[in-house]
Amino acid sequence: MHIGVVTLFPQMFEAVTEYGITGRAIKAERVKLNYWNPRDFTTDKHRTVDDKPFGGGPGMLMKTEPLQLAIRAARQSLEVAGGNNDLASNDLTKSNARAKVIYLSPQGKKLEQSGIEQLSCSSALVMVCGRYQGIDERLLEAEIDEEWSLGDFVISGGELAAMVLIDALTRLQPGALGGEDSAGLDSFSQGLLHCPQYTRPQTVADMIVPEALLSGDHERIRVWRLKQSLGTTWKKRPDLLKKMNLNAEQRTLLEEFINEYKTTQAGSSAE
Repeated sequence: MHIGVVTLFPQMFEAVTEYGITGRAIKAERVKLNYWNPRDFTTDKHRTVDDKPFGGGPGMLMKTEPLQLAIRAARQSLEVAGGNNDLASNDLTKSNARAKVIYLSPQGKKLEQSGIEQLSCSSALVMVCGRYQGIDERLLEAEIDEEWSLGDFVISGGELAAMVLIDALTRLQPGALGGEDSAGLDSFSQGLLHCPQYTRPQTVADMIVPEALLSGDHERIRVWRLKQSLGTTWKKRPDLLKKMNLNAEQRTLLEEFINEYKTTQAGSSAE
């Protein structure tokens, strides 16, 4: 996957290029990451990248021309741009490009695992990181294919949101995690939260590892993990269960978990 990032602060992305899973994947070129700074496309001596909004009001907007040129340069560099490739043009007509251009915005569609999986199938993405009060509406219409949001809150710019998206996409690239099944076991990958996990030692402050995990019986472990995953989702994110069509095994295991949980809670209250 080749990702182009349009940002005023490319240095921020060292957090993903130098560390952890994303850092290793980028160094191994499983993911390619490049940056385009709108400031490099300015023509005035102050390299101005913000401007006042028409109609007045507080705040500034990202300056239209440098931002558009940066987006189009990113498209062209990824060798997937089509249609109008004249980077000096002020024409705001959207070109027919195969690279999907994403704007990280609080007004966008909320990012969920299903959306990440959909985006991970793209070979090339351009991520536009807004700053100030946002970008000109005409740029949204002309250059942006999709808007995505981390949630119903506002942060200072799109860089942090882009880094989250890059991290999530990288996890789904072949070989990025080492174990090919690792991403498939993540929370939300099957619509459920992950089951509880345990490591050594077997006993911590009188709390022991569940016996099923020590049994060596793969089918018993599978059933235990599925049951706990269903139960964890029921306790913490019941809204997710409402979206699922549980099969017979899942319904039975969830009912068992709920009954056992309620019995345990009743016993604790009696004490």
